[in-house]
Amino acid sequence: QVQVVESGGGLVQAGGSLRLSCVASGSIVKINGMGWYRQAPGKQRELVATITTTGGINYAESVKGRFTISRDNAKRTVYLQMNSLKPEDTAVYYCNTEAVGPTTYGIRRQDYWGQGTQVTVSS
Repeated sequence: QVQVVESGGGLVQAGGSLRLSCVASGSIVKINGMGWYRQAPGKQRELVATITTTGGINYAESVKGRFTISRDNAKRTVYLQMNSLKPEDTAVYYCNTEAVGPTTYGIRRQDYWGQGTQVTVSS
């Protein structure tokens, strides 16, 4: 099976920093894109940042200049460095990994999601 696990969430004060990590492991044949999404109470899940295999990056407008996404292909890990955090950044952050791995239909390309990590920014 494929496991996608986030870590690094916590409680921080506004203006502080936090670094999230997400490790993909298990029966993975190949990892393609990786990214971070978040969902605040009462809101839809939204894209935070994505990074392709070759380093192409896309950020949500609300986090540009504050967050930095990076990846370590050898470690199958994606990071999200969050600086200048704001209360509106409070949400559950989910890691998404686009990969080739086992499914109920066999080996195929699909998205794998982590369980989420809570980020709370106090004012």
